[in-house]
Amino acid sequence: MEEFQPFETVVPGSTANLGSGFDSIGMALDRFLRLHIEPSDQLELDPKGEALAQVERGRDNLVFRVMEQLFRKAGQQMPSLRIVAESDIPLARGLGSSAAAIVAGLMAANYLLGKPFSRKELFREATEWEGHPDNVGASLFGGVVIASWDGEQVHRVSAPVPPFQLVAAIPRVSLATSRAREVLPASISHGEAVLGSSRANLLTAALLTGDGELLRVGMKDRFHQPYRMALVPGLEELIQEAENYGALGVALSGAGPTVVAFASDPDSVVRYMERVFQRLDVEADIIRLRPSGQGAVVRLTGEEPRSKLVGNIKGASR
Repeated sequence: MEEFQPFETVVPGSTANLGSGFDSIGMALDRFLRLHIEPSDQLELDPKGEALAQVERGRDNLVFRVMEQLFRKAGQQMPSLRIVAESDIPLARGLGSSAAAIVAGLMAANYLLGKPFSRKELFREATEWEGHPDNVGASLFGGVVIASWDGEQVHRVSAPVPPFQLVAAIPRVSLATSRAREVLPASISHGEAVLGSSRANLLTAALLTGDGELLRVGMKDRFHQPYRMALVPGLEELIQEAENYGALGVALSGAGPTVVAFASDPDSVVRYMERVFQRLDVEADIIRLRPSGQGAVVRLTGEEPRSKLVGNIKGASR
């Protein structure tokens, strides 16, 4: 492969499930992973900032593994390259850090290969890596993604960002996705499945129509949150009480431990969340986030960014 011109790929983080949309609904957020990629005589990763301080720098890094697999699929060998990585997506907090890395690796590899894979094909590749389509779909396409994955085919509907404000509580503790999945039951009753799926239907309708009252009910999950309450400090109280303080609905973000709230009165929700975590003596960052309509992009270094969101990844909200 000939030497390439340096380029960047920028990918948003995401929140997934949003309550009852377990493993099927994701929404892109205004937190970003940015990779600057340039030719090098060896494969190397240079992570910048606190968020990436603990990531693997060698060939075992997730981005490199994703890239190498796509090159193999295309029948080519990945060139030596240097990646400078910046991110304001916290690791292992349920805000889509691994999904963003997967999407960034696929976008970068596809660009270097001459874009032989469509975005739909990249979506399937990303879903295979992640195991479910919600976070990777939101990071790849932006906005809200509602998707289904049967292990073979992935189908999606995309929607623009909903007209709801968002507040997130990010505890300064990690929660491994594997641990969060261990507590889930192998099966649930028919009645619980019917109730859970009806709530997911309402959640989908609320996101598509911007109906806040439907959102309140649709976020009341039966599939995973009841089993994860003990793993996440403050989750049970926030789900039960936050509506009294200006929240439209509260959900565990992905596998947690971040908790997100759609808010009619975000200032009140911020104050309430601060009180809850202070009382629990748990350090947490309470921040406002914005949904992002911008999905993953690749641009040559020095090109003007396509949007203000891509152009400035510093800071959680604007």
